[in-house]
Amino acid sequence: MAAAKPSLTLRRWFNAAPARVYAAWTDPEKLAQWWGPGTPDDMIVADMDVRVGGDFRIGFAYAGERHDVHGTYQEVVPGETLVFSWFWKSTPERVSRVTVRCRPDGEGCMLTLIHEQFFDEAARLSHTRGWTASLNKLEAYFSRER
Repeated sequence: MAAAKPSLTLRRWFNAAPARVYAAWTDPEKLAQWWGPGTPDDMIVADMDVRVGGDFRIGFAYAGERHDVHGTYQEVVPGETLVFSWFWKSTPERVSRVTVRCRPDGEGCMLTLIHEQFFDEAARLSHTRGWTASLNKLEAYFSRER
C-alpha cells in the first residue's frame, strides 16, 4: 500500500468580507498585491481564467530567478471556493491540488487553504513557508485597502 502524500492545511481569519477575500484570489491586479515572496513589482504575469477548466499562470521574479506556477481550475463557487491543480514550470510532473474556502466568520472571513498531494515532505515544508508568507501579505493588503 502506497504511503499518503504530504499535505498542509492553513486557516486564517481576515478582517474582510468573504467576497473581498475571494476577489483577492481571482482578480489578477489584486493578486499581484499580495501573492508570492517579493513585492508587487516582482510580479511578471498573472493570467487567470477563473472557470471550471480554465487555466492560470503566475510568474514572478525572486532572488534573481524567474518562477512560474500553472494550474487548472477544477471547482469554482464564486465568493466561496476555488479548487485548482498546481505545478511549477520547473517540475511539471509534480502536480498537486489546492483548495481555498472563504466562509463568513463574524465581521470577517475565515479562509481555509488546503494544499495536498505534494511530491515529498520537502515540497510540503517549502509550500508551508510560502503560503504562510503570502497569507501574511494578504492580511496586510486588507489593512491597507480599508
